[in-house]
Amino acid sequence: MTVSGSLASAVAPPSADSPAGLPPLVEPVGTLSQEEAERYSRHLIIPGFGIEAQLRLRQARVLVIGAGGLGSPTLLYLAAAGVGTLGIVDDDDVELSNLQRQVIHGMADLGRSKAESARLSVAEVNPLVEVVLHQERLERANALDLFSGYDLIIDGTDNFATRYLVNDAAAILGKPYVWGSILRFDGQVSVFWQGHGPTYRDLFPEPPPAGSVPSCAEGGVLGVLCAQIGSVMVNEAIKLITGVGTTLLGRVLVFDALAMSWRELRVRPDPSIPPITELVDYEQFCGLPSATRTVDPDAAAGPDTAAVPVVSVDELAGLLAARSEGRADFDLLDVRSPEEHAIVSIDGAVLVPKGTILDGETVVDPARTAYVHCKSGVRSAEVVRFLRSRGHTEVHSVEGGITEWVRRIEPDKLTY
Repeated sequence: MTVSGSLASAVAPPSADSPAGLPPLVEPVGTLSQEEAERYSRHLIIPGFGIEAQLRLRQARVLVIGAGGLGSPTLLYLAAAGVGTLGIVDDDDVELSNLQRQVIHGMADLGRSKAESARLSVAEVNPLVEVVLHQERLERANALDLFSGYDLIIDGTDNFATRYLVNDAAAILGKPYVWGSILRFDGQVSVFWQGHGPTYRDLFPEPPPAGSVPSCAEGGVLGVLCAQIGSVMVNEAIKLITGVGTTLLGRVLVFDALAMSWRELRVRPDPSIPPITELVDYEQFCGLPSATRTVDPDAAAGPDTAAVPVVSVDELAGLLAARSEGRADFDLLDVRSPEEHAIVSIDGAVLVPKGTILDGETVVDPARTAYVHCKSGVRSAEVVRFLRSRGHTEVHSVEGGITEWVRRIEPDKLTY
């Protein structure tokens, strides 16, 4: 699976029986206008769907976490389907690299907030939909308040801390949510609902080690995969809202875009896991320390949560100049992938992918000073932390990675 980690023992091969259908989340209210009847006519003539299901969709309030890769098709298709109120949680702005997969945004939206850009696109698709913007980061302090105003949550985020937060907040409030995940050529979709079936913690009781699963920004993603997984997520949302069909509650769909194959895993609630009743510190739970220039000398050989010594790209440029003049001697390690290195590199850096260091394939000489860089500083910090925990004291992470290097030192080089 894409989100590799500690899969629970509750995961089992699919069985022939399917869980019973769930009651609809939303009651039908009122009647359809002539405009609505024409707009949704292809829904209205589906046997077993019809006017009643469309009225449920109109009454539904759905909160979408993130207006990015998965949020883009999700928001567009929810709007087209006639979901009455869409909430959007996103505090990011549109960048050029987003447009390869985040189809809700366009060139005119560059620099605009993703939430506002998504609102404009939703209005173009269906002006009958009310859009509520939450231009803030989803955090433990605001999650319960945000979720309480909606019938259904859709989570298309790409980090484990937020996924656990979404799961726990939804569980505490007794709300179902649709989860999707994508990376490279693979995707997964499921529905979680405490009290009615498993939660995300039944699938992944513990998060994978910090940094062991790359984000899309680090590992890449096939753009069209967002549409393939996002459309399934919307399909699940429609079924939950209307009570039509059988949802993925208790099942995980796993998609391989290269093989164009789907497989299914069954997930059962773990009876040993107590009900979720409170929110926790999710960064700490997922082992996400922050880089800092302040180094605890007693932590040099400590655990992976030890502080990380860093250098700026300006300092690195001075060090490289000194090395070229014979006044300094050190190694500069590029821990990105070969594909990233082929796009852009720092002259004099040696490509040593992160995985080869962490699995012991590459041994970094502890007697030599080393500076480590990646794209943004996340992976390099992890490598530095790993090496320091094994006694390598003269190793430093390059703050901001090659992205910051290009911005400040070599602006004519490519970025990605």
